[in-house]
Amino acid sequence: MGPPCRVPATSRTCSRRTLVKRSRKALGFIALAAASALALSGCTSGGGEAAGGGGESDSIITVNATEPQKGLIPADTTEVGGGKVVDALWEGLVYYDVDGATQMGVAESIESDNGTTWTVKLRDDAVFSDGTPVLAKNFVDAWNYAANIDNALGNQYFFSAIKGFSETEPVEAMEGLKIVDDHTFTIEATPDFPDRLGYSAYYPLPDVAFEDMEAFGQSPIGNGLYKFASDDAWKHDVEIKLVKNEDYVGPREVANGGIDFKVYASLDAAYTDLLANNLDVLDQIPDTSFAVFQDELGDRAINQAGALMTTLTISENLEHFSGEEGKLRRQALSMAVDREEIIDVIFEGTNIPAKDFTSPIVDGYKEDLKGSENLDFNLDKAKELWAEADKISPYEGTIEVATNSDGPHQVWIEAVANQWANNLGVTAAPKLYPTFQAFLDDRESDVVGGPFRSGWQADYPGAYNYLQPLYYTGASSNHGFYANKKFDTLRDEAVQEADHDKSIAKLHEAQEILLDDMPSIPLWYQGTTGGFSENVDNVAFGWNSVPIFNEITKK
Repeated sequence: MGPPCRVPATSRTCSRRTLVKRSRKALGFIALAAASALALSGCTSGGGEAAGGGGESDSIITVNATEPQKGLIPADTTEVGGGKVVDALWEGLVYYDVDGATQMGVAESIESDNGTTWTVKLRDDAVFSDGTPVLAKNFVDAWNYAANIDNALGNQYFFSAIKGFSETEPVEAMEGLKIVDDHTFTIEATPDFPDRLGYSAYYPLPDVAFEDMEAFGQSPIGNGLYKFASDDAWKHDVEIKLVKNEDYVGPREVANGGIDFKVYASLDAAYTDLLANNLDVLDQIPDTSFAVFQDELGDRAINQAGALMTTLTISENLEHFSGEEGKLRRQALSMAVDREEIIDVIFEGTNIPAKDFTSPIVDGYKEDLKGSENLDFNLDKAKELWAEADKISPYEGTIEVATNSDGPHQVWIEAVANQWANNLGVTAAPKLYPTFQAFLDDRESDVVGGPFRSGWQADYPGAYNYLQPLYYTGASSNHGFYANKKFDTLRDEAVQEADHDKSIAKLHEAQEILLDDMPSIPLWYQGTTGGFSENVDNVAFGWNSVPIFNEITKK
């Protein structure tokens, strides 16, 4: 299945590894366990010219959004609200298609003779939306800037695979990046590195970005399918307006005139606008409408498999949640959650109970790892473990379970708190933040004070991406401040392993450590639910649960 030399390397018969050629073939076949689900209700094929004047200025599509946490700098954007906008504004060396397979973007070819040094050749016609060419230095300069600890960007760790990276000392230029000519550069990195290249951290930056990076993030210039409608297109907490980038000459087509990302205070308000045809696309159904959205939207409803994992994280720095006591309490809290009941009652069966820390749609998923029983509902064992923890130090006070109220999570957060109260005899209650941004800020500052929602949407289709950002010591999204040297070592060994099966085996071992330590509590694999209005056609949601915006057409 897939080309004979895929990424990561699994065939030892390939003397020369070719990651990308100018053919449009997938470079790393991802065995999506539920790929057929893309054909479920409301999911139609797209592409080509839009019916009724697609691409014209009057064919702007409107979609729901949350206010980005930071400026729109690709290597500093780590949350979904900003990520959707960044991905519309930029194109990387490669991109992931609707099924998660890798396709060429700015790269004409990416090749290696040894699996660790890659030669990248760029198209010679790619330009930024200001008309300046996309050159090798625009990638190399952007990556070096992002990797330098002095710049403190959120996606810094994504460059740790490149030779010369340092997480302790500022490095102006990594040894593993070398410019050959205007359209060629080389990368010396770990064998698995090319798997990640479709993620936004690896997008190029124009020279003007380095003059004032903060100002650039408020009105960015990308090289993608869309561009800012004007210098003041971002009206904070209201909307971000993008228009079709007429200078884009890449392999994809834009079938509409642009995207208006509308910031809503709640998903219920967005859903109401969708029903009234005042919003074209909604990428997440509020929990209050799970029971009715398919009936109300009919063939405009989306219900398919996704790459989203929902977890609850508890900081290792909290009293009662460090060391052996913390491990016992996390395991007890996990076993005291009846995932099936919550999924059936609240999510109308659209989610799947978690069996590991990744997702069923990624290569290497395994649901019977050692320790997976800690994710089963087991009331007697939960009470036993909680009592053992109380012998170390009795727990007093209220367990506050945090989330943001402008998202679709309050109802199930209340359900988890109620189950903990009923099953363990503790006092538990929701803690609600008014906005996702405020919620993220407190998570990063380690001041939430209790368990918090910590779901993950994959950056690229690979098991490694579910583990490194969240659980490696010091990783940027490790908001539970978890640290385990054995886990870190196994992760390091996995990325250095050229044999794909052996690399996956190392990640399985690493996951078994997580299943014992329980730095977060995996709850369920979140299904992709959404919908679209009567005003648009050709709406499909991709492998990562994000709509394929450029294919959507206005009627």
